[in-house]
Amino acid sequence: MPLHAEPAAATKAPDTFRFGILPVGSAAESRDQWQPLLKDLEKKLGRPVHIVSVSSYAGLFGAIKDQRVDAAILSGRLATEAVEHQHMSVIAQFVRGNDGKGNVAMLMVRADGPIHQLEDMFAKPGHWRYARSEMLSVGGYIAPEAEVFATRGLNSDTFFAGVRVGNQQNNALALVNGEVDVVANDGPDLYLFRQDFPGEASQLRVIWQSAPLPPEVLVVRESMPAALRNELTSFLHGYGHSPGVVGERERGNLSRIPDLIGFAPADNRVLQPFVDMEFLLIREQAQHGQWVNEQAREARLSQIDADYQRAVRALMQH
Repeated sequence: MPLHAEPAAATKAPDTFRFGILPVGSAAESRDQWQPLLKDLEKKLGRPVHIVSVSSYAGLFGAIKDQRVDAAILSGRLATEAVEHQHMSVIAQFVRGNDGKGNVAMLMVRADGPIHQLEDMFAKPGHWRYARSEMLSVGGYIAPEAEVFATRGLNSDTFFAGVRVGNQQNNALALVNGEVDVVANDGPDLYLFRQDFPGEASQLRVIWQSAPLPPEVLVVRESMPAALRNELTSFLHGYGHSPGVVGERERGNLSRIPDLIGFAPADNRVLQPFVDMEFLLIREQAQHGQWVNEQAREARLSQIDADYQRAVRALMQH
């Protein structure tokens, strides 16, 4: 499926380091979460750090494609696209709190509503209204689509009476307000929603959740000077491990970012779980799709398998 980007300015001040972040909650919330950590990075690098915080995954992809970021926190298809096609590489991976259990995909309903479990939802195709995130979102689209709908031979876009696409906070509010019946969400966004709207969050019920999702990664431009890359890598891997009051302050800054306690060394190979998840979804949709004959179906499945092997090889070679 093609990727589309939001327009944005393409200017760069001299020596400014541009750091892109995934939208969790609103763009303003994401910027506020990362600001203290990136202020410390500014001191480490000795140059201004500009936060590229956008309102959508497609907007961040556009910034990467137009080379308006030097480094970015990414997940899923955004990360694999950046590595395979945008000359970027992985240098670090999130270390999550709560033993890595915090970031899961989920489906939620109103606690006082008629849907108590998945079976209630599936009993009435074409009846309920659904809210999900963009197709680039792992927790808000890919994981529930792959594990809940595609494995049953269904597509959420046609199963529901209507589908609303928006950010996860607005989708959760729409559920509370009775504008939709089911929403896709994930751990970090639900954590923020509970902080910002505790009364509304108490009205929601989770009817399905995935296994823990793979952690987000930090990618950098392959053209980045080695000295700058080494400074950035050293900063990230050491952040939160300083002794005394400095370490306490760093850990406090990390705690502002949902489900993050630090960064671990990583390379492009850590992206394979994202590739696996995406190809599971594509394969399930092809398996259960409408085809003119069985030969056409088998040809498409063979092509998907070949594409998967090519994608895995590309990760190993970078």
